[in-house]
Amino acid sequence: MMHGFNGSPNGGWSPWLMGELANNDIWSCSLAMPTPDAPVKEEWMKTINDAVKEPIEEIFLVGHSLSATTILRYLESLPKGSKIGGVVLVSGPILKIEKEGYENVNRFLEQSFDFEHIKNSCSNFAIVHGDNDKSVPFSEAEYLASKFSCDLISVKNGGHLNGSAGWNKLPQVLESLLKMINVANS
Repeated sequence: MMHGFNGSPNGGWSPWLMGELANNDIWSCSLAMPTPDAPVKEEWMKTINDAVKEPIEEIFLVGHSLSATTILRYLESLPKGSKIGGVVLVSGPILKIEKEGYENVNRFLEQSFDFEHIKNSCSNFAIVHGDNDKSVPFSEAEYLASKFSCDLISVKNGGHLNGSAGWNKLPQVLESLLKMINVANS
């Protein structure tokens, strides 16, 4: 699991999710993305590559905000034939953010996504998004869900689904992840 722009590995709902996964005998970790206040795409990609090492179908990734975008970039970079088990993308931007202070974030979004390659690099997708997210419009989540033909879980009055919006638990992410893992293990 990975935090977003200005986030931390122990922020928001990450500790809760890790605890719930441990209760289900599922090992997890929360990656510390480098320089979260001034993210660099290559450094964030390297962090995922270093953690995953070899992409296999027993690996599931959860990313919030900019880390959701980074996961898409990671999947896009995998060699043909490599595949992971699933991803849960939470409040992830896919279009540039037209606000002051987001220049580093927008570097992750400069190129369009190769959605066909991304789909071929991952077996399962789920999108979780606040219906009133002021940082990343809900329409971006709808677009992703249509590209991946996957579940889109709308969280009523969820905002950006981070700790500052009051989210210390996010059962929708746990449910999506457990569903993917159960499908993969059946």
